[in-house]
Amino acid sequence: MVNIKENEQLSILNHSCAHLLAQAVKHLYPNAKFWVGPVISEGFYYDMDIDGATITEEDLGKIEKEMKKISKDGKRIVRHEISKQEALEMFKDDPYKLDLINNMDESDTVISCYSQGDFTDLCRGPHVESVKQIKFFKLLKVSGAYFKGDSKNKMLQRIYGICFETQQDLDDYLNMIEEAKKRDHRKLGREMELFMLSDYGPGLPFWLPNGYTLRRTLEDFWLDIHRKNNYLPINTPIMLNRQLWETSGHWDHYKDDMFTIDVEEGTYAIKPMNCPGAILVYNNSLHSYKELPLRYAELGNVHRYEASGALNGLFRVRGFTQDDAHIMLAESQIGEEIGRILKLYDQIYSIFGLDYSIELSTRPDNYIGEIEVWNQAEKDLENACLASGHSFKINPGDGAFYGPKLDFKLTDSLSRVWQCGTVQLDMQLPSRFNCVYIAEDGSKKTPVMIHRACFGSLERFIGIILENYGGNFPLWLAPVQFVTIPVNPNVHNDYAQQLTDKLAAVGFRIQNDNRNEKLGYRLREAQIKKVPVQIIVGDNEVNNSLVTFRRHGSKDSETVSVDKFIEMMQNEIAQKK
Repeated sequence: MVNIKENEQLSILNHSCAHLLAQAVKHLYPNAKFWVGPVISEGFYYDMDIDGATITEEDLGKIEKEMKKISKDGKRIVRHEISKQEALEMFKDDPYKLDLINNMDESDTVISCYSQGDFTDLCRGPHVESVKQIKFFKLLKVSGAYFKGDSKNKMLQRIYGICFETQQDLDDYLNMIEEAKKRDHRKLGREMELFMLSDYGPGLPFWLPNGYTLRRTLEDFWLDIHRKNNYLPINTPIMLNRQLWETSGHWDHYKDDMFTIDVEEGTYAIKPMNCPGAILVYNNSLHSYKELPLRYAELGNVHRYEASGALNGLFRVRGFTQDDAHIMLAESQIGEEIGRILKLYDQIYSIFGLDYSIELSTRPDNYIGEIEVWNQAEKDLENACLASGHSFKINPGDGAFYGPKLDFKLTDSLSRVWQCGTVQLDMQLPSRFNCVYIAEDGSKKTPVMIHRACFGSLERFIGIILENYGGNFPLWLAPVQFVTIPVNPNVHNDYAQQLTDKLAAVGFRIQNDNRNEKLGYRLREAQIKKVPVQIIVGDNEVNNSLVTFRRHGSKDSETVSVDKFIEMMQNEIAQKK
């Protein structure tokens, strides 16, 4: 999927289209007033006050029609530079524009605005030369948005849209949007009976039997591959004393996003991160340089406060499981260890068919520690990426408060980009917790700590791969791998059940659908639930002890012996095809 903000030409076109939207709305709703209309990665939006009127999805077509009419008129888009006083006079009847003007930097002695025919708007620009160039657009949705994002302020209406240079590009995008709707993990989660959400626990997913099986399969895979890469699985408490979070720095930088509880011993916080717990594990005993790197791996349950309006299925939750690892090592081991991590990430992401790019996020404004240490840490990450053959893009100021990080942007089958994995280099927390190891010369030294998560969170990663596969999980991962379907349950069920029991005994996740429903109905339901392999049991299979099966989405079937079938499927599962 194209990122509009990262394409200069499309960014200018979409910003110009936001102005075209505002002009059309002004024609249709003369009392409308406008706040801001920025470009976003998925196009643009404009926040507006329609003076008591409500714009619905049905109204978008009417607005589009007016936009096309203005575009055909072909007015030039002209930039003007005016003084702050002139701007205040020009927009004296618009409280939203007055707020923008009054909050501009004092150094902005000249204010720019753009006019197209009968419409003028404050804007830094740039824009296309003429509204005639804005042809291939679509208004996508309308929603509410508080003025300045503050729930104490008035609710404005936000209209989203997108614009391209050709009709083909627009059509391709809209087709992709329709495909994404079909793959929405919330829709598939209901159809496949994977998870549910409840008003009794907003942002706290309930895993249904199929979803829990999927989750445990993913956890088992994660544990197995980490053990093979010399990680030590641990588990730390979900709730720890406030003093720990003050020592780590989370209390000063993160307390508004933490759930807390007062008990006899004082204030406790439900952990938003796993790292302080891993440090306590490290400090439980004395360590030698010979033990390093020490790699602690944890599927840790964490909780963070998210506003209810931001919650979104499995993508944005309040309680989730981070697939964390915390690695204690000497400074001299940083490059080699990050190379090992990148190799592990390559292996894991390739199994799910996910490509990725890397962003190096540097020192934020609220950092802790010395600038010299930060500069060296950023250089270490940069060198490690280059040494392992991975390119990266700089994301300035977006590091964690305790260290710079590498962010892994995954690309799915619809070319959408997701932020998942991270590798964070931390030279602050080990010092704050007095972590040491005995160096080769017998002195005590402070280790460096690497925080890293490959999936990011199990919940979000499951949502991503659910949409990536469209629910069609590979055989090794599918919560229900096989379903036996006796053609006539009254005649063929005994063999179907024997076959089900035999396949279950070798570890296959299988169900026998012997309901008294028509064969076509049961086959369709297996398709809807996206069971990878359907085994049809009729006279031939019963009389000759055979297996006839077909893959999800295929009408072709294959017949083999039971032993051959087991061998084929075991190989496919083992290879994680």
